[in-house]
Amino acid sequence: MPELNDRFGNLLAAQRRHAGLTQEELAASAELSVDSISKLESGKTGASFDAIARLAKALQIDPASFFTDEIDTGATARPAFRKLAAKLVRLSDEQLAWIDGVVSAALQSRI
Repeated sequence: MPELNDRFGNLLAAQRRHAGLTQEELAASAELSVDSISKLESGKTGASFDAIARLAKALQIDPASFFTDEIDTGATARPAFRKLAAKLVRLSDEQLAWIDGVVSAALQSRI
């Protein structure tokens, strides 16, 4: 289930940033620890149904939003995103896996 944990964590982090919250603010609102939020966002642990419900309520979103490919942020409409996506679509699965690792490592220091 590591892939599902990673996917959930990425969507949780994106939803949190979209809401303009820090991990600390989300933790307080969802009545979870900051450590739990950090582990969930990094994919190191999975979320219980109770945690999913608390997070969705804190973020004022439908819990199903954590299990979709789309985040309603308008992110895909940004020119920089489209430029990057146009480059990525031409890459092989192996190249995309490498890029994913690079991006994950770069973002890890910023989270």
